[in-house]
Amino acid sequence: MYTFPVVLKACSKVLKIGEGRQFHGVVVKVGLVFDLYVSNALVHFYSCCGDCDYSRNLFDEMPVRDVVSWTSLISGFVRAGLFREAVMVFSKMEVEPNVGTLVSVLVGCGRIGDYGLGRAVHGLIFKREFEVRLMLGNALMDMYVKCTRLDEAKQVFCELQERDIISWTCIISGLVQCKHPKEALEFFHDMQVSGVEPDKVTLSSVFSACASLGAIDYGRWVHEYVDRHGIEWDAHIGTSMVDMYAKCGSVEMALCTFHRMHHRNVFTWNALLGGLAMHGHGKEALGHFKQMLNGGVRPNEVTFLAILTACCHNGLVDEGSQQFNQMIQVYNLIPGIEHYGCMIDLLCRAGFLDEAQKLVKFMPMQPDVFILGALLSACKACGDVETSRNILSHLLQLDSDDSGVYVLLSNIFVSNNRWEDAAMVRRVMKAKGIKKFPGSSVIEIDGKTHEFMVGNSNNPQQEDVHLLLNSLAKQVYLDGRIWNPVTAEKYNS
Repeated sequence: MYTFPVVLKACSKVLKIGEGRQFHGVVVKVGLVFDLYVSNALVHFYSCCGDCDYSRNLFDEMPVRDVVSWTSLISGFVRAGLFREAVMVFSKMEVEPNVGTLVSVLVGCGRIGDYGLGRAVHGLIFKREFEVRLMLGNALMDMYVKCTRLDEAKQVFCELQERDIISWTCIISGLVQCKHPKEALEFFHDMQVSGVEPDKVTLSSVFSACASLGAIDYGRWVHEYVDRHGIEWDAHIGTSMVDMYAKCGSVEMALCTFHRMHHRNVFTWNALLGGLAMHGHGKEALGHFKQMLNGGVRPNEVTFLAILTACCHNGLVDEGSQQFNQMIQVYNLIPGIEHYGCMIDLLCRAGFLDEAQKLVKFMPMQPDVFILGALLSACKACGDVETSRNILSHLLQLDSDDSGVYVLLSNIFVSNNRWEDAAMVRRVMKAKGIKKFPGSSVIEIDGKTHEFMVGNSNNPQQEDVHLLLNSLAKQVYLDGRIWNPVTAEKYNS
């Protein structure tokens, strides 16, 4: 009786499903199939090997189940990616859960974004007075991060008595994914002070934070850290580097990093192509795209989005149309609204407003605010007021709070003396509570990022900044460049 659980556990570790089934046959033959310990071992074995249906059948046939039975089934569903099934089993659990059960169900809650149940499990932990050790604390934090509840995640992190690489990576990557890159870098700094060494996953998240902030100096330092500590460049961390340099505007370093990589995948190529496209290097992007295809790498939807963006920024209408058709006909990829948006923007920029409108009608989905914005820009360029008015009706159907297209539409009406139409657009904005967000600029000084917003007078160095801007503006004037003296006066107002 005691031999079978040990043997089945060994089969589970090496995923020897054939041998495990043979031992299952022996278990049935000797009449131990309903023994609790043996049954638990069988449920665990089939769960580990991915045969969740058979594992569930064995579980349902068990006359007696303990916490190990339930945990084995729930963890098996989680391991197989069947998160909803795992949560469903937990909701029917007839015995008190243990730490393993709670960790598994928290992972399931995080993956399906079930914040309500995840918070209930957290409450159960307090109610049952479970000690929140490292494994359970990391699972709680991961659940809150996956549910985009950063305040709760940070609270759990701060309450942990000890933290490992998983704890730090979870909070840093979560902040990056939830668009808090500056705070992610602050946690990374704290991580270094704590003495915990980052791994590839942590560093990839840090590179992403640098990319979001345009913090190229910080990114270079992290790059040097990778080389200094002899961390191997795999496809994941190399791709993060390429993406960081590309988004920070250093296309040359992005290319240099790309060519130093020994292992590349489609995501690496996408990062490079997207960077080249973003900075107007359309022909270079198309050239590298051909190299990608010649190397046997199959493009995906993101690849074609980068290529269409490259064509759009460089006015390559014929090439863009050809790539759009190849995406559908050669690679059997279904274009998303972003791909249609690129094509429509490409046609609008080239002055083909009629063709762009035909493509909008051909689309299998309704145009979004960005597509309508591209059409409006084309209407403004050619003075087509009537089409602009038709676009207004589409805007009213969208539940969008993007102020840009409304302001653009209003400006088109104003420039054509359509004051009533312009006033109507402003009334619509007011009724929907849409406000024009101020522009902002982000600069990096000594590894720290600083954001300046239009109309914000709270910067402690405001007077010094304005004095420097005045000095630079006057220098431009003395050098004989075009300059409006009134602008400099406004800096002091």
